Amino acid sequence: MTSEVRRQLLGGAAASLALAGLPAAAQTAASSRTTRLIVPFPPGGPVDLTGRLLAQKLTELWGRQVIVENKAGAGGIVGAEYAAKAAPDGHTFFLCSIHHSVLPSLKPKLSYDIERDFVPVSGGAMFPVILVAHPSLPVQSVSELIAYAKKNPKNLAYASAGNGGGTHLSAELFNMLAGTTLNHIPYKGSAPAMTDVLGGQVPLMFSDAPTALPFIRNGKVKALAVASTQRYSLLPDLPTMAESGLPGYEAYSWAAVVAPAGTPKDIVNQVSKDIVKVLSLAETRQRFHEAGADPFPTTPEAFAKILRSEIEKWQRVVKTANIQAD
Repeated sequence: MTSEVRRQLLGGAAASLALAGLPAAAQTAASSRTTRLIVPFPPGGPVDLTGRLLAQKLTELWGRQVIVENKAGAGGIVGAEYAAKAAPDGHTFFLCSIHHSVLPSLKPKLSYDIERDFVPVSGGAMFPVILVAHPSLPVQSVSELIAYAKKNPKNLAYASAGNGGGTHLSAELFNMLAGTTLNHIPYKGSAPAMTDVLGGQVPLMFSDAPTALPFIRNGKVKALAVASTQRYSLLPDLPTMAESGLPGYEAYSWAAVVAPAGTPKDIVNQVSKDIVKVLSLAETRQRFHEAGADPFPTTPEAFAKILRSEIEKWQRVVKTANIQAD
């Protein structure tokens, strides 16, 4: 996410937060039917956590049921295809993620288009990416890691949550900017990837914060840097990549709410305001922070710009690193 887009995000969030104090509409859709929030990953991960927190708080706000429906498979494609075909009546929303900004570059023949077949509603949550290492790796900083990697070209590996995912692309962006050749070992999810890092089978991982935090805190992995442009509030002593000598590096994992194309604009705007409202609640923010995430409220227009920026950014990384779809 570029600095310009971050400025747009902050401006959009501020404007939306100003609206958050307004009374919620009695109903955001035409009836009291159950609203579905499609999550394209299995239960238990960061995106699913975001969906469940949003569903709970929107249920409380609206006085009618909002449920999470997990439609996992193919790195987020199955859920996106399913949601794109849903009726645009304000009763179905989709929780897209960083994966959906990468997939257009990896799979140009997708049956859906994340920008054409959906309309943006609001950001949901942002998950800082943290570079972690097994304690046995003889480096204590990013600069030491870069020097070590250049002395041991192609002999240093990193684990990721899967080919083409946010943690994979974060590592390839590092390779591009640092001039290293870290080898990629993909896993089917963050948990099995971290398991092998904990066991020392793989020395490095660019991990989403919710996965890494417990093991950083108990000393089973060491954190080298956070990928955001500012220090992470839950690890204030951890330097950023830029502070560690790698200017221009910035990577996040994120989840955001979109709706099937054709969903009435008044519904989209009201749901966006309501999402901003629930994300601004102290209890919601606390629960996200406990899980290692940051609430990510935006206007629909701000998220549209962020999504376009992310697609363009990761397109460059995919092309430069010659990443191939599975």
